[in-house]
Amino acid sequence: MAVSLFDLFKVGIGPSSSHTVGPMLAAQKFAQQLLTGKKLNQVAKLSCHLYGSLGATGKGHGTGEAVLMGLEGSLPETIDPDTVNERVSRIKHQQSLALLQQHPIPFSIDSDLIFYRRESLAYHANGMKLQAYDDAQQLLLEKVYYSVGGGFVVQENDQGEIQIVEDTTELPFAFHSCAELLALCSQHKMTIAEIVLENEKVWRTEAEIRAGILSLWQTMKACIDKGMRSEGTLPGGLKVKRRAASLYRDLNQKTAMDMITPSLGAMDWVNLYALAVNEENAGGGRIVTAPTNGAAGIIPAVLNYYCDFCPRSDKDGIIKFMLTATAIGSLFKENASISGAEVGCQGEVGSACAMAAAGLAAATGGSPAQIENAAEIGMEHNLGLTCDPIGGLVQVPCIERNAMAAMKAINSASMALRGDGTHYVSLDKVIKTMRDTGRDMNDKYKETSRGGLAVNVIEC
Repeated sequence: MAVSLFDLFKVGIGPSSSHTVGPMLAAQKFAQQLLTGKKLNQVAKLSCHLYGSLGATGKGHGTGEAVLMGLEGSLPETIDPDTVNERVSRIKHQQSLALLQQHPIPFSIDSDLIFYRRESLAYHANGMKLQAYDDAQQLLLEKVYYSVGGGFVVQENDQGEIQIVEDTTELPFAFHSCAELLALCSQHKMTIAEIVLENEKVWRTEAEIRAGILSLWQTMKACIDKGMRSEGTLPGGLKVKRRAASLYRDLNQKTAMDMITPSLGAMDWVNLYALAVNEENAGGGRIVTAPTNGAAGIIPAVLNYYCDFCPRSDKDGIIKFMLTATAIGSLFKENASISGAEVGCQGEVGSACAMAAAGLAAATGGSPAQIENAAEIGMEHNLGLTCDPIGGLVQVPCIERNAMAAMKAINSASMALRGDGTHYVSLDKVIKTMRDTGRDMNDKYKETSRGGLAVNVIEC
């Protein structure tokens, strides 16, 4: 399975890659299939059925709104986040939506958008079924989609079989485990970043790859900057107050002597960067999946730490960081999962922590063995992490969890760089353990809001 950097890192909107980005893509695809099949103008009624984690926590994750925007033709990478609430209000008030902005149909958010809190479809916890009917109530088209994490979507065919269209591009340096990756580095005397760069060249020129990476970083940086300026209360009913703006003001008032104390300094800034991104995510803002929205603050926070606090940081270091993180992220996606609904938060925050640790180790001169060690440390100490968002919102504990994981990633890189890369547990073993742990984990701890903090903290 060939996975590009630009598959793992995609521009979208919050609050969730699996619950917002994926469903929007699926709904837009459904509308396009109606158009391609010359059935769009025949549609008189349409319904959307959300199952598993989409049904259990979709209301808090903005899944319904994402479906509506997708049906109207919007895509996560181009939609203006500031227009979503107004458009959803219009659909609710008028009881009507326009498929692909071309064909208006009656639509009731209350009766045509159905959340099944305790029913799941067979293939994956994030399942959704879309149905379109003509004015005689004859079924025109029915499709089942699964949002499998990180904004990736797969579809059932007419026989109920999963259609996974893998990129079978032949890569010059293909690898399916970290052991294979390290062997390639040793054999060809190349870094992990150089291996990934050569693979990326099958899709894009080196100039396009570098420009694309720096563009992703600018989107991440803009998200941090916006989060540091935005105040108020996050949507959803928990009344969670944004903290990044006040923390930013406080840190800018500190003197050089203040920053010497252990409780201040770089740690506070890393916390700020992560909080800023994840508050933007929770508010439905512009986000880069890294590799998911729920964990979107970790890599930007660590990368911003590299730019602001590491001597000799530069654009080449940013590119090494992202290429190396891609190698680690592709291993998690292929050999385990990056979906909280499938393996718990260890698959989202844990994977992002490992990717960020590896990226930082690479950008600061680590060897392939040290980079693998950094990623292993980052994941090992996130094993078993549950996904139990209060109220189904990507806010508590998700926002702070990103800040904690960003610091853990920096510490993981630091520990690995102090050694020679020799260590007891391999990254491949940790990835397998994460997959097995996720399989054994009770479903109530996998993004259903039926366990953990979600039931032990009163929503108020």
